[in-house]
Amino acid sequence: MKISIGNDHAGPEYKKAVVKFLEGKGIEVINHGTDTFDSVDYADFVHPVATDVENGTVDFGIIICGSGNGAAMTANKHQKIRAALAWNKEITALARQHNNANILSIPARYTSMEQAIEMVNTFLNTEFEGGRHQTRIDKMPCM
Repeated sequence: MKISIGNDHAGPEYKKAVVKFLEGKGIEVINHGTDTFDSVDYADFVHPVATDVENGTVDFGIIICGSGNGAAMTANKHQKIRAALAWNKEITALARQHNNANILSIPARYTSMEQAIEMVNTFLNTEFEGGRHQTRIDKMPCM
C-alpha cells in the first residue's frame, strides 16, 4: 500500500506520528507536508496529495490542517476525490463504508494524536460497502 500525506503548519507533529505509524505497518508514504510551524498555505500541500490519489499513484491520501476544513475543501475540488473530514473513528468508518472516501482530512487542533492515529487505522482497515452507496457516489461529480 502507498499513502500520500500533506499538512500545513498546524500538523507537522501529527504528520510525523502518522508517518511513523504507517511505516511501522510497512506502508510506503509520499510526504508533501511541511515540517515546520511557520505559517504556510494548506492548498500548496493538499493539491499534490489529491493529485497523487486522483492519478492512482497512491492508494489513499491523508491531509492535516488546523480544522481539517480548508484541506478537505481544497482536495474536493479535484473531480475524483472524496475527502472526508473526520474527528473520530466512527465518522471515519462511515466515510469509508458509505462514501468510499479516498482522502482522510484530520483536524489537528480538534483531535488528539491518539485519535488521529486511531482514525488513520480505521480509514485504512474499513472497506467500502458498495451497493446503494455506489449509486449515490456516482452522482457526486459535477458534469
